[in-house]
Amino acid sequence: MQLFYSSGSPYARAVRVALRETGLLARVAERETTLRDPGAVVLPHSPVGRVPTLVLADGTVLTETALILPYLDTLGGAYPLLPPATLSRCGQVLGLLEGMAVWNRELRRPEHERSPGVIALETTRVNRVADTLEAQGWTAPARPDAADILLGCALGYAERRHRAWPWRQGHPALARVFDTLAERPSFRDTLPPLSGI
Repeated sequence: MQLFYSSGSPYARAVRVALRETGLLARVAERETTLRDPGAVVLPHSPVGRVPTLVLADGTVLTETALILPYLDTLGGAYPLLPPATLSRCGQVLGLLEGMAVWNRELRRPEHERSPGVIALETTRVNRVADTLEAQGWTAPARPDAADILLGCALGYAERRHRAWPWRQGHPALARVFDTLAERPSFRDTLPPLSGI
């Protein structure tokens, strides 16, 4: 199997962390690709051109973190990533991540092309979700499931790629969880590069 990823993508990072946590990395060749590039190495495999993209041994192509993580559970890793109790938290964290991604994309546009309404909407959504997650009393796990991995990658994205959001303010429980997850080898090995935003 091949996994196409971009080092700055929190979505691809979640799959890369999951492969390491579940002991499945030896079965997957990771291949970095560019994005929004007509010469991207992922395009012959996926016309979508996004990451993560997982190419199975039979040539089947899976894109999207929300599809790849459940597939990994079918491979017999060290433990299940998506027990039923995790699904609600996964949905919330994916919403948080989507809000940050849209907000970040707006901030990368030239100032005269930015939509203040979109930025305000996504800022509100991101803070609302973070406040909800904080109130849930999230704690650092011994073995991170998909929701924990997604949360660590989302907050890691905020730390290194979307620094416009001061997420630690008012979220001490999330900060403790993130700081614990960030020390795991799987998170250290997949650390995204710093961005100017």
